[in-house]
Amino acid sequence: MTADAPEGRAGAGICGPSATLTRCYWQARYDQGQTGWDRGGASPTLLRWLAAGDLKACRILVPGCGRGHEVVALAKAGFDVTGIDFAPAAVAAVQAQLASEGLIAEVAQSDLFAYQPDQPFEAIYEQTCLCALPPEQWAGYEQRLAMWLSPGGRLFAAFMQTDSADGPPFACPPDAMRRLFAADRWEWPDRLEPQEHPTGLVELTGVLRRR
Repeated sequence: MTADAPEGRAGAGICGPSATLTRCYWQARYDQGQTGWDRGGASPTLLRWLAAGDLKACRILVPGCGRGHEVVALAKAGFDVTGIDFAPAAVAAVQAQLASEGLIAEVAQSDLFAYQPDQPFEAIYEQTCLCALPPEQWAGYEQRLAMWLSPGGRLFAAFMQTDSADGPPFACPPDAMRRLFAADRWEWPDRLEPQEHPTGLVELTGVLRRR
């Protein structure tokens, strides 16, 4: 995220004081160019998972896909990929990227908590979506992720690390993540690998399996 404005208030002048973290809030971030989370390309960890064969072509979901760099990379690699985002500007950017490269993917402009796919996914790529949600919504989001994944499906995750109590981005420390993605429903990797985020923060990355 950028430091141009307090994270919880960016866009309030356009959307009104109650618009924090709504579709209007996120659209305003794009309208004002406050998209410091955007790398301008797919995440290095996603590319490493693809190159190593850890992530192979399948039906995959990218929630909170933003401008869709990962959606494009996955479509290029032969995945049946679906991206979701709250902001119309983000969805338009993904669609434009796909069209410019002659690629096909499904892109939905939707509230995550209203999204209902026709069938489960074999994998989900989760990055900068969980940390964009207020912590009081995390349990509901975890339930959605579990519902969207087939049993045995895998969650390719990047958990944001920050010392700030404010957000977005909200801190996703490992102990809180292990409580959220509890062992009765999720199988964890032996360790999480660090990845630098465009903001200068660090994400801890790993692959969880849906039991």
